[in-house]
Amino acid sequence: MADACLDALNIRPEGTYVDVTFGGGGHSRLILSQLGPHGRLIAFDQDADAANNIPDDPRFTFIPANFSHIRRFLRLHEALPVDGILADLGVSSHQIDAPERGFSFRFNAPLDMRMDQNHGIDAATLLNEIEESALTRILRNYGELNNAGKLSRMIVVARNKSAIKTTFDLKQALEPVLPRDQQSKFLAKVFQAIRIEVNEEMKVLEDFLHQTASCLKPGGRLVVLAYHSLEDRPVKNFLRSGNTEGTETKDFYGNLLRPFTPITAKAGKADELEIQQNSRARSARLRIGERNA
Repeated sequence: MADACLDALNIRPEGTYVDVTFGGGGHSRLILSQLGPHGRLIAFDQDADAANNIPDDPRFTFIPANFSHIRRFLRLHEALPVDGILADLGVSSHQIDAPERGFSFRFNAPLDMRMDQNHGIDAATLLNEIEESALTRILRNYGELNNAGKLSRMIVVARNKSAIKTTFDLKQALEPVLPRDQQSKFLAKVFQAIRIEVNEEMKVLEDFLHQTASCLKPGGRLVVLAYHSLEDRPVKNFLRSGNTEGTETKDFYGNLLRPFTPITAKAGKADELEIQQNSRARSARLRIGERNA
């Protein structure tokens, strides 16, 4: 949905824009193509691999950091306020397709799953040390798995026999309960839950959202592309109510107090042609908010 994201940003050639999930640089290159000589693009990415994709362009600034620190770094680079912010959430295709990163159950690789491999604990450490009740909560809340308790018990039993170190170790631990006709879908939920916990993705998203209003000019656009309901729900709530819980606050006259106005009532979705070209687009949900004066 690259074209839809670009249209949503409503780019002004001399404006300043932020791509908080640089990755392979696809969105950034498209934004640069619409900027004039005095336009500016700032991109964030905590993954060291992303630095290999930095364009040679004087209008471009790369910040190797988590986007939960957006306001601090934009202030440091004297970029506040900006005209638009783009966030393409979740794990990137590059990360999924790199076996050594441990994001995919398709490859036998070390269980890492960290987007920033220089910080935090990896997935293997998490699975081997976490309490069973906490693991149940993660699988239920972030994987939306109904049998989370049973799954966490199986993981604990397996790690007591031998440490879970690889993606296939995890698959083997869950083998007895894998549904024959939906193994991939089931494992995707398990891996998603663990990845979200390892990278604190929900906390990062909420921290980011609550800073965006103070980073944008009045009339500036916040554009967020989410790939599952856990991400999309707080974004929808934030744009509609000003907080991720969705609690509406009104002034004395009954006017809704919120920093953004949603541009569309419903999330944008990919068309069938794009889904055929990129199956991941099937779950994409695009939300756009405009900063109120």
